Amino acid sequence: MFRALFRAVLLLIVVVAAAAYLLGWKSGTGRRDDAPATVGTSGVNTDRARAIGASVGEKTAVAAGEAKRALTDGQVTAKIKAKMALDDTVKAVNVDVDTNGSTVTLSGVVDSAAQRNRVLQLARETAGVTTVVDHLRVR
Repeated sequence: MFRALFRAVLLLIVVVAAAAYLLGWKSGTGRRDDAPATVGTSGVNTDRARAIGASVGEKTAVAAGEAKRALTDGQVTAKIKAKMALDDTVKAVNVDVDTNGSTVTLSGVVDSAAQRNRVLQLARETAGVTTVVDHLRVR
């Protein structure tokens, strides 16, 4: 009983939907034959738009390069700090690491000359570092 009622309601919905579609098509509210094949321009200066697009693209490329450099600098700094944290002879908390390209500047206070030499060695051994600037002080 329930299945028969459900089928009847479903059939009624399909018939009503088909009739509404066909009535809309015939009355002209559906597809229009007089619609233009292409859409015209809105008066936009395409040369100016291209120039602005090129400018935006150029600025985006510069910003992406700066972001990549900042990420690379951060990676080098993180590598050096991780090496110092894992080394038992170095107190990494007292040493600041600043990276600018392939140049690393170390500053802060260390307990001994041996500790200072070890911090400098860890920084020099890190991939991507070509120059280490020493601003470390020994207590």
